[in-house]
Amino acid sequence: MTESNVATPINPLLLEILRCPVAVRAANAGADPGRLRLVGDQWLVCDESGMKYPIRNGIPIMLIEEGEKWRDTAESDLPLPPPAA
Repeated sequence: MTESNVATPINPLLLEILRCPVAVRAANAGADPGRLRLVGDQWLVCDESGMKYPIRNGIPIMLIEEGEKWRDTAESDLPLPPPAA
């Protein structure tokens, strides 16, 4: 495995503040919309929107287009590590 493919866990403080950009703009957003879960140490998943954002080289890729690519992929089918863009 090359250095660029090594999984880098996300800082827990960053995980606390990051939010899904789709869920936070929803009209029916609750008190704390867009919370993300860490899946496989390499994906951020929003249960509200279904968006799945890869973490590449320790950097969360929070682009809506990126999340939409993986929205319909089951969590168990998400590639580890996420493919390069």
